[in-house]
Amino acid sequence: MEMLKILDHPLLQHKVSLLRDKNTGSKEFRELVSEIGMLITYEATRDLPLKQVEVQTPVAIAKTNIISGRKVAFVPVMRAGLGMVTGAVELVPAAKVGHIGICRDDEHDDGSVKAYYCKLPFDIKERDVIVMDLMLGTGVTAVKAIDMIKESGARSIKFMTVVACPEGVSAVHGVHPDVTIYCGALDTGLNEDLYIVPGIGDGGDRIFGTK
Repeated sequence: MEMLKILDHPLLQHKVSLLRDKNTGSKEFRELVSEIGMLITYEATRDLPLKQVEVQTPVAIAKTNIISGRKVAFVPVMRAGLGMVTGAVELVPAAKVGHIGICRDDEHDDGSVKAYYCKLPFDIKERDVIVMDLMLGTGVTAVKAIDMIKESGARSIKFMTVVACPEGVSAVHGVHPDVTIYCGALDTGLNEDLYIVPGIGDGGDRIFGTK
């Protein structure tokens, strides 16, 4: 199975291009992130199982398919991952939503991170979990989030991001080779400040207008 899926749908690629533009304001940026989140969710849920049922239409009985057997949980990584939730939940309204907060560990000068918040659905073990973060840069935050979700007992986990880079993909798959990554773009790499190049800048600041 291909563990990195770079999505090439024209609508998604168009919206990622608008997202990159430094002149895109916070309102439009938030809307684009939500729309991109919906489009990536469409692909990330492609393998949900179906069962056949009979439905009475105005004309006759139709044999048709509905989703069966597996439940979904979305877990955004705060704060930038929050922007992807609205579009995802619009597409899968029955999904439950957990939250993980991770920040830089200032006590150590080694790029490590620490969790400051974690609230997951009580039945997380029974759900297909889709972790969301706007960017996959160094991969340290993504690895930590997936660690925490696996510690909660979940085993079916995917990671969804708008923009990734090879360093982040390698970091995640080095620790969690079973996690499929879905992204809208795979960029060149990281600069000396650990920003994705060409990237989208600081996604959290751009979503919430804090810079």
